Amino acid sequence: MTSKEHNIPGGQHKKHADIARPGLGIFGRNEWAIAGGPCTLIKILADQIINALSPFYKCAYADAAHSDEVVSPPGRLASGAFLDYTGQVNFQQLNYRAAFNSFTLRTAFADADMVLVNGNHHQAKAQVVIIYNNKQASLQKRVEQLTNVKMILLADNTDEVFDFIKEAVPNWQDLPLYRLDETEKIIDFFKTEMSQAIPAINGLVLAGGKSERMGFDKGSVNWHGKEQRYHVADMLKPFCRQVYISCRPDQQQEVNESYSSLPDTFTGLGPYGGILSALREQPNNAWLVVACDLPLLNDETLQHLITNRNSASIATAYQSAFDGFPEPLITIWEPKSYPVLLSFLAQGYSCPRKVLINSDITLLNAPDPETLTNVNTPDDLEKVKRVLHQKIAAQ
Repeated sequence: MTSKEHNIPGGQHKKHADIARPGLGIFGRNEWAIAGGPCTLIKILADQIINALSPFYKCAYADAAHSDEVVSPPGRLASGAFLDYTGQVNFQQLNYRAAFNSFTLRTAFADADMVLVNGNHHQAKAQVVIIYNNKQASLQKRVEQLTNVKMILLADNTDEVFDFIKEAVPNWQDLPLYRLDETEKIIDFFKTEMSQAIPAINGLVLAGGKSERMGFDKGSVNWHGKEQRYHVADMLKPFCRQVYISCRPDQQQEVNESYSSLPDTFTGLGPYGGILSALREQPNNAWLVVACDLPLLNDETLQHLITNRNSASIATAYQSAFDGFPEPLITIWEPKSYPVLLSFLAQGYSCPRKVLINSDITLLNAPDPETLTNVNTPDDLEKVKRVLHQKIAAQ
């Protein structure tokens, strides 16, 4: 018999692995419950914020039905189906019979950059409090939910923050305090919050392949005065917070100790496993993933990718000049790509390019497509040697 995992007082024993968890709330990474005002007012405010930020971020909204009336399930749910999908011309609709918990909600909202929540019905890890006289009693009932208040808004009929808010939010005087009709200031607050929430970028040099077509380790080729894996790592350092060399577990001892290595924890999956292993290690950071077999790569190509990064997509990639498809091995993979990659793996796919082709990504044209040339065979190696010699001679 296999027992379930339990939290045991005193921490004597646990059966689950100690895995880094993404910084998610109830719905997503960046979520705010708007509480304290009438639901109609909250919806209007949410509409204003979403209208202003949706051109830049994927915005979501969470609410609840505002009627106690028992409504018949829509579509085929009424016949007993547990899921009902309808494809509309300009939107898609899914109706579920099953209740959602925090795990299913996070899955449903995984692609959202920001989530606004009607705090009269749902909680979120950050809150915006509306001071509205007629809702004072209702807000006081939820005062324990005000754990991370970020902004206070005064409705037209109020001029003073409630005393119980002052007690519950010790730093209330340090928070932005606006009137509810100061729409631009409220929108600017969310723009600032979202710009500060853009994930930092780590670098990952993929050097864990077996180089079977080449016949020897491609990462060890010396194109620029040092092994290529170290050359690429050094190139990434000015653009990234931290840089790691991705390798198989049996290769880790071969990596120069002056470079950080990240062995695969998703083994036997090639580059896909390296990307997943990085996101598993640090799921709150984006990863600029570069294969070690791009000897013509330059700073301009990296800078263009980072400058045009779109954190609202799951990834920012270059389009191949050869076949028009995304180049998966010089790509910025955002934290939100992690559940997408896992879902493809669960369906039996381990091709990063397939993920990019079938997902919402930002696709760029490289300033110089030649810099994306990769070397897989001895013939490729000789061709690139000639190109490099010509470049050196032209200097």
